[in-house]
Amino acid sequence: MTQAIPKLVTFEEFVDWLPENSGVRYELHNRDIVEIAQPVGEHEEVKGFLSIEIPVEIKRLGLPYFMPNQVIVRPLEKDSGYFPDVLVLNRADIANENLWKKQSTVSLGASIPLAIEVVSTNWRDDYYLKYADYEEMGISEYWIVDYAALGGRNFIGNPKQPTITVCNLVDGEYQISKFQDNAIIISQTFPELNLTPNQIFQAAVI
Repeated sequence: MTQAIPKLVTFEEFVDWLPENSGVRYELHNRDIVEIAQPVGEHEEVKGFLSIEIPVEIKRLGLPYFMPNQVIVRPLEKDSGYFPDVLVLNRADIANENLWKKQSTVSLGASIPLAIEVVSTNWRDDYYLKYADYEEMGISEYWIVDYAALGGRNFIGNPKQPTITVCNLVDGEYQISKFQDNAIIISQTFPELNLTPNQIFQAAVI
């Protein structure tokens, strides 16, 4: 039985409504419940590659980080809730999250060293909506992984090229660096990660 999507709701109503094991993913965008399209195989391969490489680096450096599977990122005092494709959390700061134990929800930038969105057809959400909210939350690093060159030309060039956009928080604002082809990705969270866009993108074509 398909569960009807209600009209504009609060964050609390969204969490109560969120169906379990439905096979359909949802996010809350400014009180509007949005059904997230089922990702294609290439999207999941890129996500899977990063979900292997980053934990190896976390373990190697002995950092108090972990990568959960299903956690809601809620911008403070907003009726929005996102499920990033890849999320790195800091165990040391989770204790300060009021909604963590009951709702697996984080709202404090200090809890999130890195959030990654792998771009799908709804690319504007990643480049505009989530960019603004993650910046306002104070998430120190945000990657936009555009393996299929779906984003606008002002983001990934003309002609369009597969691009990884790394946003690092500096004095409360994101400073943007773009990486293509075999350029080593520079990450302030994992400065020795030593990955290139081509290595990540090729996960989808091997």
